[in-house]
Amino acid sequence: MTDRWALAPAEGGGVELAALGGDGLPVGPVVREADLAAAVRGRPEVTRWVWRSTAEVYPRLLAAGVRVERCYDIEDAETLLLGHAGRYGEPRSAAAALARLRGGPVPPDPPLRSAEPGSQSSLFEPQAVHLPLTDLLEVYADQLRRQDATAHPDRMRLLITAESAGMLVAAEMNRAGLPWSADVHRAVLHELLGERYAGGGEPRRLAELADEVSAAFGRRVRPDLPADVVKAFAQAGIKVTSTRRWELETVDHPAVKPLIEYKKLYRIWVAHGWSWLQDWVREGRFRPEFLCHGTVTGRWVTNGGGALQIPKVIRRAVVADPGWRLVVADADQMEPRVLAAISRDPGLMEVAGRETDLYQSVSDRAFSGDRDQAKLAVLGAVYGQTSGDGLKNLAALRRRFPKAVAYVDEAARAGEEGRLVRTHLGRTCPPVAGSGDDAAEEAGIPQDGLADQGWTPGHSSGTARARGRFARNFVVQGSAADWTLLLLAALRRTCADLAAELVFFQHDEVIVHCPEEEAEQIVAAIRDAAALAARLTFGQTPVRFPFTTSVVECYADAK
Repeated sequence: MTDRWALAPAEGGGVELAALGGDGLPVGPVVREADLAAAVRGRPEVTRWVWRSTAEVYPRLLAAGVRVERCYDIEDAETLLLGHAGRYGEPRSAAAALARLRGGPVPPDPPLRSAEPGSQSSLFEPQAVHLPLTDLLEVYADQLRRQDATAHPDRMRLLITAESAGMLVAAEMNRAGLPWSADVHRAVLHELLGERYAGGGEPRRLAELADEVSAAFGRRVRPDLPADVVKAFAQAGIKVTSTRRWELETVDHPAVKPLIEYKKLYRIWVAHGWSWLQDWVREGRFRPEFLCHGTVTGRWVTNGGGALQIPKVIRRAVVADPGWRLVVADADQMEPRVLAAISRDPGLMEVAGRETDLYQSVSDRAFSGDRDQAKLAVLGAVYGQTSGDGLKNLAALRRRFPKAVAYVDEAARAGEEGRLVRTHLGRTCPPVAGSGDDAAEEAGIPQDGLADQGWTPGHSSGTARARGRFARNFVVQGSAADWTLLLLAALRRTCADLAAELVFFQHDEVIVHCPEEEAEQIVAAIRDAAALAARLTFGQTPVRFPFTTSVVECYADAK
């Protein structure tokens, strides 16, 4: 008897299934059953299911009340294996993998659809190429061979396992939804924006602020149109290049204060106003579509709803069910702790193993107790701030923590030279072939990350340097993503035995919704999951990964 089975939806309905051996090949006949949920439910001894895509299968199982313990997502694994081979961006569907394996023409991937409000449908369009189970298993067996051929097979297997677990977590969070009080949300909008006018125009407070801006300029100005605002300042004898807040705050003009307030409230109205509430909140839950492995660094994204950018004032609407609590856990100083673990710098590992504030400990070592300078230095090493004060801070950091700085320096050099850069587990940052934004986009490197790290749109001369800065950051952020996937997997396993449910995750923050009596157990589970994930990801190190954890009824009340 084997605890690993594969399944594939059968053409014309039903499902094909087969028990698998360690080599990924069937150890028995392929069988066909009429109902997917019944087929899985009827095999409780199976601890890992192999399938084409979690997004294709698991939402259907969850809708039928069936939860699986573990899975292997073939298409997600193909993405990781292609990246490891320096082929990131090639079609990653199972059909494409099969075509490559057989030497045939490789079909393009089906398009990623835009999420529909309230949707529980799967990620890909229905026109995804159907593969019989025998073909799917040919791809799976080949992937196992490719994993064994990597430099660190155990790490690559762990990464694929973690990614597949993350796909299960994402599907379960999509189904659970984030508890959301529509009444509280409406009250917040009324408090901030005032009454709504008929016809969908700007609410009262925005209209008032627009009038104040116009009055300050002495003519009608549309504060929602940056070009109109820049022109109005120019006519007043003030040169501004944008309407960004930091630039406006340097200007002495009576229009500045109402303009900044207008911009803040306008964003809330557009991104989380009444229309958003109507579109995305159903039956007391906000249900965005979480996508595991949404960026090249492994960070998650959402396909609609803007769940990862909920303003603090709107978080007042995230309210636990009666008798339940939200356990909100935020990882403390994650980037320098990850850097300590992957670089094996003795001094930084010792600092990152203390219970005390990490930046303060670094400042005591290298910056005469100046915590702000220490934080700037550490983050500058990660993000590539190597000019001006950043250069001076980096030199001080290098003297005290030479292996840590050398680790990210080497990643940056590799990036500049177009070499592959990997996380500790083997997630790979692709080289950029060519220059500028088009090349970055083809490589799957998110443009917002490049912009934050100095990528200049339209200029090829800085491409190598920008790619180096991105690679420097990638080894830390990507390794952090690897760690958080294993943390989520461990936490999911604990929640399986409780009423608690994972409902939210972004980068370094996780929220569990649970009955009040389970809250302290969840707090302990998060701590234990962080420690287990660290051992699995980085091996034995003294580095700790503490969380600031709050047990609250409302998300906005979290520390």
